[in-house]
Amino acid sequence: MRHGPDIAKVAAMIGDPGRANMLTALLNGAALTASELALEANVTKQTASSHLAKLVEGGLVAVEAQGRHRYYRLADADVAGLLETLMGVAARAKALRTRPGPKEPALRHARLCYDHLAGDLGVGLFDAFIKNKWMIPGPEKTFALTRLGRIKVSTFGVDIEDLETGARPLCRACLDWSVRRHHLAGALGAAILDQVFERRWAEQRGNSRVLEFTRAGEAGLKRTFLFPAED
Repeated sequence: MRHGPDIAKVAAMIGDPGRANMLTALLNGAALTASELALEANVTKQTASSHLAKLVEGGLVAVEAQGRHRYYRLADADVAGLLETLMGVAARAKALRTRPGPKEPALRHARLCYDHLAGDLGVGLFDAFIKNKWMIPGPEKTFALTRLGRIKVSTFGVDIEDLETGARPLCRACLDWSVRRHHLAGALGAAILDQVFERRWAEQRGNSRVLEFTRAGEAGLKRTFLFPAED
């Protein structure tokens, strides 16, 4: 008898095209209704409800009732990281969608990965933290902030002590599907993106995952975090 986590069960839940489309739609951090997710998956509302019941039971999706509606979202950041990694594997294997999306330059430049910055700018942020020695590697793709790193993010408006009281890892590497390198995830990645929004450096494009930075906002991000020079 084999012991340990059953990855086949999780893979089967994600492997259905309809459920995969629903999960991808939830990567922008929004909570959507079954009707909205049915449109994303191109299935009937009844089929969507069946899919969602399996995803909730499997722990990949959480549901919250508000009035007469039920809203679905990804269960947590770990699920988002898993999906982003799978998208990277799919891109490498050339298993691409036929409809526009992954090839869109704006999506590759800056996008939401659940609640943190991904794409070229997300990878640039991660590289800056490593190059400037603001964080050092820890176990299982986590990182620890150095003294200089704590000073840097604190001056940017991030309350490090508050983040450290939570159960979520402070700094975590998330494999970026479009660049195939890591971007900065974890509680710190989310907090930095919150500050980006608060400073109005960027905003989310409609219901998509695209993040549109202003010219001043992108320059401010690169200047503040001393992005490595572009080739």
